[in-house]
Amino acid sequence: MTSLSTNDGIVAVKTARCVITQEVTKERTAYMMHFPYTEKCGVFVTINKFPSLNLRGCIGFIEPLYELPYALEHAARSACHDPRFQSLKKSELDNVVVEVTILTRPERIIVKEKKELLNEIIIGKHGLLLEYKDRRSVFLPQVPEEWNWNVTEYLENLCMKAGISKDKWKDDECEISSFEGRIFKETTPSGDIIEVKE
Repeated sequence: MTSLSTNDGIVAVKTARCVITQEVTKERTAYMMHFPYTEKCGVFVTINKFPSLNLRGCIGFIEPLYELPYALEHAARSACHDPRFQSLKKSELDNVVVEVTILTRPERIIVKEKKELLNEIIIGKHGLLLEYKDRRSVFLPQVPEEWNWNVTEYLENLCMKAGISKDKWKDDECEISSFEGRIFKETTPSGDIIEVKE
């Protein structure tokens, strides 16, 4: 992801906004099919209410399975229909802001003792992927900052999101992987786009 430019991130957000608009209006709105960055990488599209910034939808791909343009389009469409909420309506388009997080490949955090995880995770830098038996959950790097969690709370909430007890991260069978992300977002609905720095 080292070759990803700021302009690539801006194009990603503009593309996500156009895809979202097309999805909810059912109109064939033209959006940017030419995307300068075509490497395979994970990506999440987040829709937040404005100005409260309360979550309205967030869907994506954690692993780099697809080239970014394909992954971005499908994540944007799916974010409009996040199963935690009602589908996004046309009337909401001017009252939401769009955020795109482009991810590095998740890497398993290897420690001798699980308590050492607390020293390996940096709030605001590391997103986390939890895998335990048939359970799985993920948080993007910005989530613990938004909720003012410390590392322990971050891990506990990751467990609860997976539907397991909050201290299960200490279990040897529980695998924790970290990843990083570059975050680009609208400052206002369809407005200026900035990169969020750590």
